[in-house]
Amino acid sequence: KNGCSPAEVASLVKFVLENCKSLEFVGIMTIGKYGYDTSQGLNPDFLSLVQVREEVCKSLGLCADQVELSMGMSDDFEQAIELGSTNVRVGSSIFGYREKKPSTKITEELTEGVHNVKV
Repeated sequence: KNGCSPAEVASLVKFVLENCKSLEFVGIMTIGKYGYDTSQGLNPDFLSLVQVREEVCKSLGLCADQVELSMGMSDDFEQAIELGSTNVRVGSSIFGYREKKPSTKITEELTEGVHNVKV
């Protein structure tokens, strides 16, 4: 759920391949910086994932076509596909944007006088 740093990916993939026989390693993913303006050039998070795949393949003897890239969302999927993404998440383009949940502090302020508020 939290992922790992780019420097840790190869060792994590190696661990999965060697020790997690019930898992099938398919690829790596990133979520690019929220609100990145693609008119400013290629998303550095996407470029980093492409580089990480190269490093994983080199260090573990895998072919690049064996390691999928999952990157890109509704606002930047075109650029992600151009850089090799095989999986994109475009839910908000289909279903619309979700309302963000208020933070705990705001929720407590909105429910003043109510005890045991859960968020």
